[in-house]
Formats: sequence, C-alpha cells, structure tokens
Amino acid sequence: MTVDRIFPSYAFDLDGTIYLGDALLPEAKRAVETLRTAGSCILFLSNNPLQTRADYAAKLNHLGVPAAPDEVINSSWVLARWLEREAPGARLFVVGEAPLLGELRAAGFRLTEEPGAVEFVVASFDRTFDYRKLQIAFDAIRAGARFVATNGDRYCPTLTGGLPDAAAVIGAIEGCTGKQVEVVVGKPSPIAARAILDQLRLPASECIIVGDRRRPHRCHHARATGRFRHPARLCAPPVGRAAFEVGRIGNPTYGAATWTVVTTT
Repeated sequence: MTVDRIFPSYAFDLDGTIYLGDALLPEAKRAVETLRTAGSCILFLSNNPLQTRADYAAKLNHLGVPAAPDEVINSSWVLARWLEREAPGARLFVVGEAPLLGELRAAGFRLTEEPGAVEFVVASFDRTFDYRKLQIAFDAIRAGARFVATNGDRYCPTLTGGLPDAAAVIGAIEGCTGKQVEVVVGKPSPIAARAILDQLRLPASECIIVGDRRRPHRCHHARATGRFRHPARLCAPPVGRAAFEVGRIGNPTYGAATWTVVTTT
C-alpha cells in the first residue's frame, strides 16, 4: 500500500464504506490500520440513528476494527449536542426508534406526544413510522413546534438494496404541513462538520473525510459556514483506487462504488 501524504485525521463513513450490513468491506480494515500506524487520528461517521455510538463501536470491534464509542459520531449524538445549545431541556416529539429516544432522554430532553406541549418535532429514520405519528407531528407543527431532523438520507444501503431513510419521514411531514424542515443536523450539514472538527480538535485543512457517495461528503466539507480556510475539492479516483490505495470496495449492490475522498486545496 502506497501513501502519498498522511493527514493528521481521517473520518470514515460507516454504512457502505467500512461495512455493508454485517460484512466488512474489502481493504477497509487495512486502510484504517495503515493510517493509525502512521499516527493519524481516526473517527467513524454515520447518519443512521438506529444504533448508539457504543453500538457502532461494538460492531466495529466485532468486525476486527478497534473503536471506542468516543471515536464514533452519529446523527443522534450530533442532534443532542445541537439541541443542548439551542434549547436545553426542550419538549420533543420524536419520530424515531428507541436508541434515538434514549439518547435524547439522557441529554435531559422531555419526550411528549401532546401536540400542544411539543416545542420541537424531530424527524428521523423510523421503521415504525405510521399515521398516528404523522398526525401528532402534523398537529404539533400547526400548533407552533419547530421542525428538525437527524439526517436527510433518502435510503440506507443494505445488501439487498436499501431501506427508506429519514427523507421519507421528512417528506411526509413536509407534505401535510406545508412547512419545510428547519434544520438537518447530520452530514452533510455544517453542524455535523463542526461536530467532527470539535471532536478532533483540528482545523478542517487537517482532516480527510472518506465515504461512498460523492455529493454528501463534498457538501459536508464545503458548506461548513465558511469556517474552512480553503474551498473544498473532491478527489474522485478511478474505480479501484483511492488516495491511499485502498482498492475497490466490493459492494455487490453498487458494484462500481469507489472510495471518495474530500480534502482542501
């Protein structure tokens, strides 16, 4: 494996980049090991709020990639941090599953299904989304609640194709209320970018983001409210190559997938 330049930190997307489903993708482990051996700090990223940071760390360890919970950033953790600054202790109606609800309760937020008491409606990846939840969200927003979301992904990649993700929930709520989601905290948002840099305690010019889809990671780096000194540049290597020779991702669903690296000029 050849490396032209080692950066102080690398943030790896998880779903579709390090693993797909319960299978580690080829070369992912070796890439992480090589960079750590060279002295780089590694973070792991996910917009998926269906697991906690501890869950993600446990999964990575099980797959042979050592990780601690504080080396993982997911959208539910980013949301809790943002809400703690924006409206500590606020009353929330959360369209989401148990791990997200637990994260928000642990951060001191009160969860309610009484539309008139709701201060924020939170849309998320929710496989239990139903008309009852939609009705509560509809009533709460019409009563004045703010509307935010963990992430805006259209689908979550799986071995069989994908699962409808938070964008489906956001779209349903926007469609009936006529109100657009106010804030989406997950990548590629400036909020997520800032959370990554705060965790690393490094400037953006010292961090590389690695992922499986061009647009999200490019926006993640470029739209961080002007705090990055240089404009973002997308490095899209040919199929089978990445900046550090990690090789082709053997993704059976999206066979031509490659590692995508975002850096600064």
